[in-house]
Amino acid sequence: MPDMLVKLYNLPSLEPAISRVGVTGTSVRRANKTDQRHVCEWVSKNFSAQWSVECEASFTLSPPCCFIAENGNLAGFACYNATAKNYFGPTGVAESVKGNGIGSALLLCCLHELQNEGFAYAIIGGVGPADFYARTVGATLIEGSDPGIYTKEWFNKMKPDKP
Repeated sequence: MPDMLVKLYNLPSLEPAISRVGVTGTSVRRANKTDQRHVCEWVSKNFSAQWSVECEASFTLSPPCCFIAENGNLAGFACYNATAKNYFGPTGVAESVKGNGIGSALLLCCLHELQNEGFAYAIIGGVGPADFYARTVGATLIEGSDPGIYTKEWFNKMKPDKP
């Protein structure tokens, strides 16, 4: 799956997306350290063990680089700066609440944070729903980015040298 590029200086406003999910009784917030176990277990159960590992990485940063949506239960999550700096993902929304704007709200929370950190562009790694990202934030495909950084070779390069 290819990567996509997003112009952070041209993002839609966050407030309408947060208001839309609020009408459904869903709240979106930055996860805190005490959410880590619950969120990562939920990600592993509902998506994949690899996404759970990436989600765990987002909790090693301070503040955690993970946003969650809740409606009495965990309804979705989104991470940034987890696999690599300036990367968005992984992200997922519970099947039972898809179509309620939760994915858009989580995406925008993360991208606005990257913008606040001073980035002009962000990378959405290994996208699945390219149409969603293009429609929601104007993301464009990065030519030649498949498989991108999601290879053993890249991860092995990123390991610190052993003394």
